[in-house]
Amino acid sequence: MKVRLAFELADVFNRHGEGYERANVGHLGRVERRVIGAITACRTAALGGHVERCDDCGLTRIAYNSCRNRHCPKCQGAARAVWLAARQAELLPVPYFHVVFTLPRAAAEIAFQNKQTIYGLLMRAAAEALMMLASKRLGAKLGLIAVLHTWGQTLTHHPHVHCLVPGGGVSLDGQRWVACKPNFLLSVHALSKTFRRLFLEGLAAAFGRGELGFFGELAPLADPDAFAERVRALRDSPFVVYAKPPFGGPERVLAYLARYTHRTAIANSRIVAVDDDHVAFSYKDYRRAGRERVMRLAPHEFICRFLLHVLPDGFHRIRHYGFLARERPRPEPRARARPGERQVRRRSRRRVRQRPNGARRPSTSTPAERRDPRSVPGLRRPHAPHRPCPAVDRPLPMRHVMTLTARPISILFVAPTRRSTARPALGFGAPPLPRRAWSASAQSPSRQSNRPTHAGHPVDNRQPPPSPSAHSAPPPGRLARFRHSA
Repeated sequence: MKVRLAFELADVFNRHGEGYERANVGHLGRVERRVIGAITACRTAALGGHVERCDDCGLTRIAYNSCRNRHCPKCQGAARAVWLAARQAELLPVPYFHVVFTLPRAAAEIAFQNKQTIYGLLMRAAAEALMMLASKRLGAKLGLIAVLHTWGQTLTHHPHVHCLVPGGGVSLDGQRWVACKPNFLLSVHALSKTFRRLFLEGLAAAFGRGELGFFGELAPLADPDAFAERVRALRDSPFVVYAKPPFGGPERVLAYLARYTHRTAIANSRIVAVDDDHVAFSYKDYRRAGRERVMRLAPHEFICRFLLHVLPDGFHRIRHYGFLARERPRPEPRARARPGERQVRRRSRRRVRQRPNGARRPSTSTPAERRDPRSVPGLRRPHAPHRPCPAVDRPLPMRHVMTLTARPISILFVAPTRRSTARPALGFGAPPLPRRAWSASAQSPSRQSNRPTHAGHPVDNRQPPPSPSAHSAPPPGRLARFRHSA
């Protein structure tokens, strides 16, 4: 059974999130507000959930739905495992190199105010620098996996790109494999100069197209002369490039990158303490041989540092280049209409699978529900319908008993089979329904009441009903739906 950590990132937002939003009401964007709301509501009753029960020991537990936000430290675990397994299956039987491209502070300030443009430029410049030098000095076309990181150990803004590069590439004619020298891919000095040139050229081109915006302390850079002076200063700044063979093999580098491919900045395991005045978290001090230390920050400062690394909507932080890139099929060009003619678009018809008798699959929803989508409960797929039971030593499947949706909660009761003696429970710990309630739910829809009944009386949501003296299970195979406010 998984043990819950003492402190989580959600605890920080639950305690100090509203105060931070009030203090920075004019500085928070739509994406940042959505991230705060998603992390706060993740795996709580606000997003609904489902109830599981063990058929052997009768253990019942509630599992709430996750927010599935890529910035949440509790989500994307399954997606990360799938990505890691797919990348490990694609590894070639050749040595790999781990290459890191970083930006100087003067360029990182511009990148923070123009994330969509500069982060994409950073990844393209790093990939083009590798492929350009490999084409000239190796006579081969490289392939690489690039992952964007924007943070350091202390959650400061530090944009850099991690690249996992095979030790060689496909020849320019595409007929053979060209291997690099042992323990040497390309010169880091040549990579640094090429990367700096490509990045500054792309930066100047983006400024010329009007894609960059400046505010606050960087507002003077909107003037072309001031921006040209900043670019000239960047030409003399070091663009650090770090390359070495991956320690422990490429599998270990992939495992390191996978920790942050589907999450952002910090894991819940690093948060040490959360109180009204400070947030403490652990970090590695690389200036002291990677010694682990603890940093204490004010709550608003901690939230501010975390929100520095929220990515824009639709931005891909994992990209493949070279022969590892996935080429998407280009759409066929549409025939243009002649002058004076009107172009008519064809509507695509949805194919309906015909059954042997020619009839369509019958619908389970009523005409009223099909007209109004809000009347259908927003059920979500359970996380793991067959988890092992923690109450016994041997692994037993947990049976999916009911599904809980967001407030107001709609609970689906799956009636037990004739061989089972278990009865579904109502809500969160309330007693099971009596015979009269089950019989009322089995009536026709026109005779059902809108509210659940208990012994012929409406249920008061504020107080659980009294426990009846006798119970009876519902008819087998029946499905009854009730409304219950959480």
